Amino acid sequence: MVAEDYKPKTKGYDMGKDAVVIRQYLGGITGGRALDYANFKDEVIQAGHIIVRKKVDDVYEYSPLETEDGKYKDKASDAEFAGVVVRSRMKGEAVAIMDNGRVNDVAMPYQFKDETQRTAIKTALPSLIFEHD
Repeated sequence: MVAEDYKPKTKGYDMGKDAVVIRQYLGGITGGRALDYANFKDEVIQAGHIIVRKKVDDVYEYSPLETEDGKYKDKASDAEFAGVVVRSRMKGEAVAIMDNGRVNDVAMPYQFKDETQRTAIKTALPSLIFEHD
């Protein structure tokens, strides 16, 4: 007798917070982007994770902002803020990046290192609003 395995082969990665973190999506980078995950330690990149980009040979390379002890690290001097991840994805997968909308900063997977970092992100991405109740 032949038996079929009807269980999905995909892993679950939604932490249940995606809709809480991304309060309102107004716009982003069309088509999403593949990321350079070289320095990313987690198995899942969660909604709200900050994305940076840097220009290499006239092409932008996107990567998650590195983290340490539950906070974002400083971005490299040759990088700029690009937006935040819209939906949680497994490490290695391409992501949608929002650069215009509302983000629940308390529910983000990592917190800003300090007020200077928060101000730098808000200055670089003025259409991205970080707020909470």
